[in-house]
Amino acid sequence: MTAEQPASAPAATHVVARPHVLYVGTPAYLIGSVNADGSANLAAASSHWALGDMLCLGIEADGQTALNMAERPDITVNFPSPALWPALVRLSRLTGRDPVPAAKAQRYAFARDKFAAAHLTPQSSDRVAAPRVQECLLQFEAVVRRMTPGLDGGYFMVEAEVVRVHADPAIVDGDEIDPRLWHPLVYAFRHFFDRGDEVGWLPSSRLAPYPPIID
Repeated sequence: MTAEQPASAPAATHVVARPHVLYVGTPAYLIGSVNADGSANLAAASSHWALGDMLCLGIEADGQTALNMAERPDITVNFPSPALWPALVRLSRLTGRDPVPAAKAQRYAFARDKFAAAHLTPQSSDRVAAPRVQECLLQFEAVVRRMTPGLDGGYFMVEAEVVRVHADPAIVDGDEIDPRLWHPLVYAFRHFFDRGDEVGWLPSSRLAPYPPIID
């Protein structure tokens, strides 16, 4: 290449996409909370991440769950297995708010007993007032520590401290959750998936058979 010849542009490898949602693939969860009259509320959600003992949950601002969290911080975060995906669909058009907020009136209907509506079973917790979901193999009891309004006012970023973890013995190895035995329900672009095959692990894994081999 001479000084007069410009470098050729790299070949295009991607196209511009315009997805209507940005859920690239995270485990879905069911969040239990307590209504003002002491009854249980249950909602399906997917936006979350964890750091240490803290969870950050993305929760719609106009739902009963956000109202309950602001007034009664005890919650449970329950992770369903793939076979439970119909329960999330049943909950997806239900709200515990009565009357239904105007913004939800076209898509949502009020349900007083959302556990029954989802065909799920409430289970007492050890350290919080909110119930767990018995059918979920992995359950977190947690306490809301801070709720930060989102930029558009339509959601809260909820920071919750996990105070106890419950797991079905079938997915536990010692004190650890065995990632080879645990299959969360993965939510990606409004579709549900089972987890795929294991492809590797970090050196910090306590259950890996040997350190990862990286070329």
